[in-house]
Amino acid sequence: MAKITFLAYDHCMFSGISAVMDAFSICNAWNQHPSSKNEDLNENENSSLFETEIVTHDGRPFETNGGLQIQAGKGINEVNETDVILIPSFLFGQGPTPDASSHFEGVIEWLKFHYDKEVKIGAGCTGVFLLANTGLLDGKIATTNWQMVKRFRRMFPEVHLKPERIFTHDHGLLCSGAVTSLYHMVLFIIEAFNSKALAQQCAKAFLVDPGRSSQAPYMITQFWKQHGDREITAAQHWMENHYADNIAIDDVAKHVGLSPRHFKRRFKQATDETPLAYLQQIRLEVAKRELEATMENIDDITRKVGYQDSSTFRRLFKKYTSLSPREYREKFSICNPS
Repeated sequence: MAKITFLAYDHCMFSGISAVMDAFSICNAWNQHPSSKNEDLNENENSSLFETEIVTHDGRPFETNGGLQIQAGKGINEVNETDVILIPSFLFGQGPTPDASSHFEGVIEWLKFHYDKEVKIGAGCTGVFLLANTGLLDGKIATTNWQMVKRFRRMFPEVHLKPERIFTHDHGLLCSGAVTSLYHMVLFIIEAFNSKALAQQCAKAFLVDPGRSSQAPYMITQFWKQHGDREITAAQHWMENHYADNIAIDDVAKHVGLSPRHFKRRFKQATDETPLAYLQQIRLEVAKRELEATMENIDDITRKVGYQDSSTFRRLFKKYTSLSPREYREKFSICNPS
């Protein structure tokens, strides 16, 4: 039997614990259910495969983000053996400050201690910030909630962040993106400690597509303007109002009174994007809204957002979303074609 230990703390998102505990309970039940039996599943079908427990730093109750008071099973120092430690997420401004390790005094060393014992450690969504604060993710691949990418990269530049991925695993460290991607982590753990066949059965029970590996279709570009560079902010506003025009980046620089070379350097420094990439993302966000809310012809949308070459638009669209415009419309359209 594999033991799963949840590290709880005040103001954590309880769904990151309760939903995952339920998933492992479903897995245990599914493994014992007669209809699930086939030769590839666990031979010891009458026993539970996973045992779960909740711990806190000191063993005291914790208050969830929703205000529930939950009793922990024990404190971290009472955990002698476990196979997986999972860290739930929190909402920024309502949870711990992830760069304040003093808030987790003792927890970081506890995580490192168990990692050295080859315990797998996983984190979902913003919980990845807490995992990264241990330094264990430095030099390794990780993902997190796509809305937190810029903040994460500023705080943890040594981590190889792959924000387009739903789930990553690198040397025993497991990371998932936003809320529902936790199920991909669960499926990985089920396969790692049991079998691929059981993981496939559970994916059907959870209604999770295990083949979905990208967050890209769901990502909304965050246009950062709180950088304090007045000329660059003016350039951003100008591009957002003129994205449909035949824009040359040098013209944007001229509009805000900067040399092209100086403008490109300052733009990258302020927004963490090149001016061209920024313009492309503006156009693609407009195109996504058109695909979601209208049944307008894709070639017409192409021209509407400032591209004359449909093939260029389709290539860029797939690069940023991992879907073609047609596939994106089929997935997210709020219109009834009939």
